[in-house]
Amino acid sequence: MRLLISDANILIDMEAGALMGTLFQLPMQFGIPDLLYYEEIEPGSPGLEDLGLLVMEVSGDFVAYAEQLPRQHNHLLRAKNGPKPSHNDYLALALAKQEVCTLLTGDANLRAVADLEQVSVMGTIGLLCAMVENQLLSVDEALRALDGMKSGKRRLPWAEAESRLNALR
Repeated sequence: MRLLISDANILIDMEAGALMGTLFQLPMQFGIPDLLYYEEIEPGSPGLEDLGLLVMEVSGDFVAYAEQLPRQHNHLLRAKNGPKPSHNDYLALALAKQEVCTLLTGDANLRAVADLEQVSVMGTIGLLCAMVENQLLSVDEALRALDGMKSGKRRLPWAEAESRLNALR
């Protein structure tokens, strides 16, 4: 089963769209760095491990790799893409690199660094499309979830999301 490593914002998007249970029905495994989980996710969304979220350790070599990423890339990142990735964001990237798998993020700057580091990326829109393609949601249900994300003040390219979902009809 395909493993994907998530940052915090993907899980927050899924929660805002009331899709947390549906996410874990996908034929994929989802992991997250242990530090990121315990600091950012568990306090507001406990029990995700029971749904299938893998809380994973980043090895020492990859912690060191994560620590050097800001020095290597932050000066290249554009302010219009939002804040620079946090230490926990870089740990998610490092874990994806460690596990040789896809990083789940909607953070434009983290996506840019992942691209430079040759780590494949998928975001919320890709997950919504996968839910439709795997017949876990209809297009209309996915669009309603997208509305929930919008109401929850999440940041997504709304027109692109609607276009990609409507193309699945």
